[in-house]
Amino acid sequence: MQLAGRVIVVTGASRGLGKGMAAWFAANGATVAGCARTEPDVQGDGLALGAAVDVTDHDAVAGFGRQVAERLGPPDLWINNAGILEPVVAQRSLTGAELAHHFAVNVGGVLNGTQAYLSVLDAHDRTGVLANISSGASLAGRAGWSAYCAGKAAVDRLTETIALEEPGRLRAAWSVAPGLVDTAMQEMIRGFDEDRFPSVQWFRERKATGAFNEPWWVAQHLAEWAFGDGEAPPSGFARIPEQTR
Repeated sequence: MQLAGRVIVVTGASRGLGKGMAAWFAANGATVAGCARTEPDVQGDGLALGAAVDVTDHDAVAGFGRQVAERLGPPDLWINNAGILEPVVAQRSLTGAELAHHFAVNVGGVLNGTQAYLSVLDAHDRTGVLANISSGASLAGRAGWSAYCAGKAAVDRLTETIALEEPGRLRAAWSVAPGLVDTAMQEMIRGFDEDRFPSVQWFRERKATGAFNEPWWVAQHLAEWAFGDGEAPPSGFARIPEQTR
């Protein structure tokens, strides 16, 4: 697997999983462009391009895609990673406005990124690989996580559908469950009380045993799937295996 000469885009690249993946790709020879609501640390993470982009803004995401293609070349891999957890609340108390905002980020952001990527590939008559960051939460409900579980399930279905619709542009399209990654989002989860989030003890136990995947582990698997010579999962839902230590 060679990353030199590969152009990779990561949304939500200013912190957490996105920041760690972007830095690993760059350290291993890829040309990386990252965006987030807060502009990523371009120099510190070795990125070739960074920008402050709200993924709910279709035109802003499309403009970022064009900028990447003009300055770095059309991306070989586009990772829609930006996302939020909130609101964490019982469904009887979930408001329509809260759900709409959550979906605008976690689902609409994926749609905007996907459309921006396809537009760039069309303009340059290229093919590429799409990875949308999902979660094991897409497969079953958790009390308090109505918005998050529903949003990630929607990401799975969007990914499956685009793989069927765009075989001429996308060599693969994965909705990726990265496993537990010890980010600020995980810290937030562990801080909830059981009345608000009944599953919190399970997450606290995982922290106590250190059972996490590190961002570089997730990035390495995505790179191997996209560019390596080994077998990659078929398009659709895919899990990053638990990190070995």
